[in-house]
Amino acid sequence: MDLDVLNMFVIAGGTLAIPILAFVASFLLWPSALIRIYYWYWRRALGMQVRYANYDDYQFCYSYRGRPGYRPSILMLHGFSAHKDMWLSIVKFLPKNLHLVCVDMPGHEGTTRSDLDDYSISGQAKRIHQFVECIKLNRRPFHLVGTSMGGNVAGVYAAQYPEDICSLTLICPAGLPSTTDSKFIKQLRELQESKRIDRIPLIPSTPEEMADMLKLCSYVRFKVPQQILQGLVDVRIPHNEFYRKLFLEIVDEKSRHSLHENMSKIKVPTQVIWGKQDQVLDVSGASVLASAIPDCHVYILENCGHSVVVERPRKTANLILEFLALLHSIDNNKKQA
Repeated sequence: MDLDVLNMFVIAGGTLAIPILAFVASFLLWPSALIRIYYWYWRRALGMQVRYANYDDYQFCYSYRGRPGYRPSILMLHGFSAHKDMWLSIVKFLPKNLHLVCVDMPGHEGTTRSDLDDYSISGQAKRIHQFVECIKLNRRPFHLVGTSMGGNVAGVYAAQYPEDICSLTLICPAGLPSTTDSKFIKQLRELQESKRIDRIPLIPSTPEEMADMLKLCSYVRFKVPQQILQGLVDVRIPHNEFYRKLFLEIVDEKSRHSLHENMSKIKVPTQVIWGKQDQVLDVSGASVLASAIPDCHVYILENCGHSVVVERPRKTANLILEFLALLHSIDNNKKQA
């Protein structure tokens, strides 16, 4: 074989080997970096742009796609210890001409974290209202979506700032009393009795605890490699002290049943989506909401746990779109009557 041709193959092989070796090294040595790259890639692929908004000395980080139009904008509030990118699995199934906004909740990811801030559910709702005013999202009433802790905040927001929103989607929301204790609530009671409340199941600090948390939150059993579990833990560990403080704040008497205390004030059409096999927040909460909110549409998803957004993203996106289409049709009929 000609020497120049041989050199060409060697160079080409080396060029291909470098990114492959970099990927393998990242997977084995820096899985947390790989996870960040993963979210960056999917934001780019789905057309989500990251921006910052400031209210006095407070900074909000959010991602968005599209522009406000004739259809309501959609604001999405994530759950405890998550971030704005958790919504990407649903964004994938939403039309690109919809105006979507996903914000990091107070103290999470790129949004300001301060020891002096009020992290109660009411305090978080107030912060989200400041964010809405910052980006002028409430020029027209928007559709508000919240899951878990974010669902609690979304419900309180709807009660406290009714003029801002036209409709509401609550996905497995916290903040409700339950007639049936979930597996998570039972675990918390056992930890309190043994005085080991520092071992909160939703705040893992080892790959094994992360695997247990995923099993607790999901009905579907995802096979997650050990390296990825380690990466997920590595990303969270620097924030675990904050998560413990936040958790104790939102389970305090001031916030524990915030949604329940405010649901009689919710006057907009409301959609409730819940996983039937939710082990974190019992599905019986759906009937509590249905009995208290006049215009409430409830959807219970079979073979689904607490992580509805991850387990059933296409179904969730379709339910939201169908709900908005139904409300649009009702509005048109009223105008024609």
